[in-house]
This record gives sequence, C-alpha cells and structure tokens, in this order.
Amino acid sequence: MEKRCSSRKGRTKERRSPDRRNRRGADWRLALLAAAGFCLAFASASAADITLSHAEARRIGNKVWQNECHASIAGLTSWNEGEDFASLGIGHFIWYPKGRPGPFEESFPELVRFISASGVKLPRILLGDGEQHCPWNSRAEFLRAQPTPEMKELRRFLADTVDLQAQFLIARLQAALPKMLAEAPPSEREMVEQNFHHVASSAAGRYALVDYVNFKGEGVLSTERYKDEGWGLLQVLSEMRATEPDPVREFSRAASAVLRRRVANSPPGRREAKWLPGWLNRVNSYSRG
Repeated sequence: MEKRCSSRKGRTKERRSPDRRNRRGADWRLALLAAAGFCLAFASASAADITLSHAEARRIGNKVWQNECHASIAGLTSWNEGEDFASLGIGHFIWYPKGRPGPFEESFPELVRFISASGVKLPRILLGDGEQHCPWNSRAEFLRAQPTPEMKELRRFLADTVDLQAQFLIARLQAALPKMLAEAPPSEREMVEQNFHHVASSAAGRYALVDYVNFKGEGVLSTERYKDEGWGLLQVLSEMRATEPDPVREFSRAASAVLRRRVANSPPGRREAKWLPGWLNRVNSYSRG
C-alpha cells in the first residue's frame, strides 16, 4: 500500500484518547484475531507465532494513526493532493472510485468487511450489496463533501473503531509473511523469514513491521515497481544485513536504503523527492522505539 502523510501545518487537530493494490481479493479476514482474554494471537503460516497484548495492539494502532495524520479525527477522512483515491482510517487505507483502479493495493473495502464481521454497525455510506466503491470521483468532490452528514457519520465510525483498525493492521502483517515468502527467490526465503522474526522479537520491531507494511505494502505486487525494483516490506527484509546485532536499527537502515532507491528510480514527473525527508524520518523513528 502506498502511503503519504496527509497532515497539513496549521490545521487544528481534534484528538481522541487512546481508549476511546493488485490482489484486492486477498482475504485478510482469514487472519481475524483470536482473542483470549486480553491477548491477540496470530498463528504464522510458516514459523513461530506473533503474540500481541491488547494494549500493545492499541499502542501500535495509535502510533500508525499519529504517523498518518497526527492522530486527528479530521485526518481519518483524507484525500491527498495529486492522488486518485481517498485515504481513510488510522492507516489511511486506500479507497478507489468505481472503474478507476490504481497501481497501489486497495485496502479500505477489506477493512470494512473486517469491522462488519465483528458485528459493528456500518454507516449508511458503506451499506449495500456487492463491492463498495468510493462514492467521490475526485479530490474536489471529496473536499466539498466534508461538512455533509454522510461524511460526518463516516468519520465518527472510523473514530469509534480505532481498536478494530489496529487489529486489522496486525492481521495484515500476519498474512504478509506467506505472501512474501512465495514471492521471494527460493535462495532468499530463509533469510527473509529469519529477518522477519528477528525484527518481530521486540515491541519496537513489531511496531516497525506493522507500520511499514501499512505504509509501503508487502512488496509483492508487480504494479508496485519502478525499474523492476519494489519498495515494500519484502525488499526491506531482503536488504537487511544478517551481521548487524540490532535488528530494529538494521531494519530502519534497510528501509531508508530501499526508499532512497525508490525515489532514484521514480519517474521524474512524480516528483517523489519531495516526500523522501518525511519517509526517512518515519522509518528512522523505528529504532527509537
């Protein structure tokens, strides 16, 4: 999934307390959380389990929300300038208008199905039979709709389901490992899996993995490439050096290298260099916990 921070300087931020691309058919609901007391356990398809407490899942969700839009309620419904899709929820999950699919993985419809499966009532704009598409065809339409009752209801729904969105982020990470191993060259699969679990062995590492896969995707889609080079989690894990003693610090270094390579390979017309400082600041924060 492609992510940019959509925060704007000078915007008044309304906050809530902590308590309160293209394989779109990928079924993340198979990774629904199995709750045992206050624990959320995920069975890995290829190795050891990743287990997060409810509190850790919430902390990760709030950090991702902070990264995307400074944890503002207004930022839960965004459409970034120069993009062809809405970015919704704490992870700025992508939602394309009907008939206009893009190169990046669409995740908002899967999030809606995930939340609906938990029994939460959906807002009117998300009700209906079949696949739901973004009802706004452009950023201008989206911005004009900000004060409407439908948009306010959608924003309240997203603000009230922060915990479920955090669970969805973690479920996506758990589902990512088998997909990455299937895509990696056979000679690199063991290294990719080992690096994944080394990073996941600490709380800081689990946050880094969840945030990056939401931020830049798994790295398995052929559409998410410049000059045949990807920039997702798979590419970062492949870039890591096994000799480094601190896996989270090494993950940050590898992510920075992958993102710099992406910008160097990007089409000049996309002007991606303007985003690089923010991207690097985000991934460098992983080693700070």
